[in-house]
Amino acid sequence: MLEQILCIDDDPITLMLCKKVISKSEFSNEIITAQNGEEALHHFNTLKYTNNKNKVNKKPELIFLDLNMPVMGGWEFLDHFTSPDYAEFNKVNVIVLSSTIDPEDLAKAKKYPIIIDFLSKPITQPMLEYLKKKIDF
Repeated sequence: MLEQILCIDDDPITLMLCKKVISKSEFSNEIITAQNGEEALHHFNTLKYTNNKNKVNKKPELIFLDLNMPVMGGWEFLDHFTSPDYAEFNKVNVIVLSSTIDPEDLAKAKKYPIIIDFLSKPITQPMLEYLKKKIDF
């Protein structure tokens, strides 16, 4: 079981569904959410710059990422997240979870080594079982 995962999606129903399905399948102990890429980067900046000795700041072990969001979409998030500014987090695997199955998006996803899969919404228990085997935990 993963310790913590981050779901980035602008749709509150999708986020609620992710939390429910992930909790039921014992995929992760903790599920945190962000409504767009900017909010997610803010979370990582907080982890990076908070020097709180009493509280251990956990970083997500996996990110479920939507591509089409207002403020900052998935591709823009990935461009920032894979930059040297976030080098300490560049080992976090990303699963693109999108309603689009555009061949251009699939091709673009291959350019980001941290993207380990591209799945279509909504998240399901069989999908998580598949990911458990793929991630090997």
